[in-house]
Amino acid sequence: MKNIIKSIGILLLLVLGYIGYTTYPKLDLISGFSAKSMASGHFIDHRSQEMIEKGDNDIDLIDLAKNEIDDNAKTATSSVYGLKTRKAIYREGLGATLINDDFDASKPYLIPKRNFTKKNLPFPYGNNEPKDTVFANVDYSKLTAAVNNAFDPKGQKKKRSRAVLVIYKDHIIAEKYDTGFTKNSKILGWSMTKSITATLFGILQKQGKYDINKPAPIPEWQKDERKKITTNDLLHMNSGLEWEEAYDKICDATKMLFIAEDMGRVQLEKPAAFAPDTHWNYSSGTSNLLSYILRKQFKTHQEYLDFWYAQLIDRIGMHSMLIETDMVGNYVGSSYGWATARDWAKFGLLYLHKGNWNGDQVFDPSWANYVSTPTKDSNEGYGAHFWLNAGGHFPAAPRDMYSCNGYQGQKVFIIPSLDLVIVRMGLSDEGKYDVNELLAGVIGSFKK
Repeated sequence: MKNIIKSIGILLLLVLGYIGYTTYPKLDLISGFSAKSMASGHFIDHRSQEMIEKGDNDIDLIDLAKNEIDDNAKTATSSVYGLKTRKAIYREGLGATLINDDFDASKPYLIPKRNFTKKNLPFPYGNNEPKDTVFANVDYSKLTAAVNNAFDPKGQKKKRSRAVLVIYKDHIIAEKYDTGFTKNSKILGWSMTKSITATLFGILQKQGKYDINKPAPIPEWQKDERKKITTNDLLHMNSGLEWEEAYDKICDATKMLFIAEDMGRVQLEKPAAFAPDTHWNYSSGTSNLLSYILRKQFKTHQEYLDFWYAQLIDRIGMHSMLIETDMVGNYVGSSYGWATARDWAKFGLLYLHKGNWNGDQVFDPSWANYVSTPTKDSNEGYGAHFWLNAGGHFPAAPRDMYSCNGYQGQKVFIIPSLDLVIVRMGLSDEGKYDVNELLAGVIGSFKK
């Protein structure tokens, strides 16, 4: 009996040792993701700790974290098995930032200046409720069924949609939210933020202040082959720079988001693996490098912070939107944009109208064509920081559809041929939820 107990003990130690060996390096990322998610969800959208743990953090391994929110200090801390404690702090105007032990939270910081002036117009161009318009060519019973079908029956957690919004000819024709969410809920767009970042270059180009076809203004690249990389290459994700993007392991993307102080420099410091414009490779590091490049276009940090809101976000009334910053104060242009479903829809409408916002030409009409034109080696699936349907990835939708896409199925679909914008926010990617089914249902509700 003693030998059996001893053998079981040894086996248990071996199992625990193996788990520790394979999991310990991930603890930094697990607790980092959890702390950041806790701080953002609680302080930006006022979600309870329980709601975040059962929703946003209900991910394998992330659910191992033990979390604590301090409302007075505006912080969230997370740890796994009492190890690898990470902290995120919330600062008004900048959102939540995952910090390291050396970060001085008492240091003064700049915040973007915002313009929340209300406009006495109906949605989408003002702050009033949308007009109640009925279109004869829409079968509303089919449309309602399609939108309802995007949500889980009570007690299930498969489709996990949080918001679905359908806008036709600038009018909301369908809108539905999951329990606990409303039209005022701010939802993380994850990589949809990349499309926001790219748009700022379109604005600068229209203003005559930037040429995307010139070599990227990176001094560190001027002594090697990287000096040939243009901003156009970066926008198309075909710079040729080394990068690994995966979210189920330690890689360039996860180390950048949950460890790096200056996220913009992570991709900047990578060597070239291919010649520019020869190899498409999706990279969140590239988007943060673009944010870094944007910072260098302004004499002061304040001007950089203000530009994103004054020239795009507040300019089109996306007043709920908040772009979070990294530890050095630059916007995390790859991943950390928060907004209501209605405000995400406004961004889609801006592109539907080729940059014209109720008479204000935000970017040149050609920019919408530029971002929605397939880039080399992307199998007609990617443009310039936008995803495309040119290759028919979504068979239910027209080939001219393009979209902002984010982790866990965040989508802003822009369909010019149908004068349609569809927003879907949730917690399930296409592998678990058939977004094509939603598209088929919505598009199928339009009478021939």
